[in-house]
Amino acid sequence: MGDKIERINAKISRGETVFGAHVSLTDHCITEMLGDMGYEFIWIDWEHSAMDRQHIQNHLIAARATNAAAFVRVPWNDPVIVKPVLEMGPDGIVFPMICTAEQARLAVASCTYPPRGIRGFGPRRANNYGMMSNEEYLSKVDAGFWRIMQIEHIDAVKNLSEILTVEGIDSIVVGPNDLSGSIGLVTQTRHPEVMAIMDEIADKCRNAGKPFGVSMGYQRESLEDWKRRGVSWVGCGGDTSYIYTGGMNVLNSLGEIWK
Repeated sequence: MGDKIERINAKISRGETVFGAHVSLTDHCITEMLGDMGYEFIWIDWEHSAMDRQHIQNHLIAARATNAAAFVRVPWNDPVIVKPVLEMGPDGIVFPMICTAEQARLAVASCTYPPRGIRGFGPRRANNYGMMSNEEYLSKVDAGFWRIMQIEHIDAVKNLSEILTVEGIDSIVVGPNDLSGSIGLVTQTRHPEVMAIMDEIADKCRNAGKPFGVSMGYQRESLEDWKRRGVSWVGCGGDTSYIYTGGMNVLNSLGEIWK
């Protein structure tokens, strides 16, 4: 427990960038494959997928067999939604659409045991099905876990300095598409106004000494921009886009050969 987060933290502390992939399909073999390929984290997307909780746990089991950390993006910042996912033992939770410090404090509290938080005690897979003592589990549970706030609205950017002061936030991640949509430029992530906002987010995170990431599809120019901003970690593309890209490449090649 915690070894994968320790490796990620160590790599970031050396000024290196961590790379991961998204999964939204239900077959946990995808997570196993991506982890074995060498992706350092798998973003299990519950917000925009047809997964149920059993699918999430299966992905977590698959990730454990690899060197990849497993982050679960929950559908909303609700302790009732978050609690059963925590008991499955992910390496991090991504909280979508965090726009205020108050929302960030609720997210952190939902992952933290009393007296500092409101998480109920009932770990299952999280403490290795009881094979880890309560004392050992409680000594490791915070250090080996990331609480990740997703910044994807202009209101969040306006409140980011305050959000970054919330104790217990481990990292910030930018959602470029929803962020652009919040100013009426949905999916126009390279629009100058959107670019300036993302530069502002990066500057504030660096000044606060907080690791920050981005969740996006493969766009080389945009990736170069995030490299320039000093991004700590990148979730780039995922199962559906990889299948689409690979499938179209083969189909186009077949068409060229048989034309």
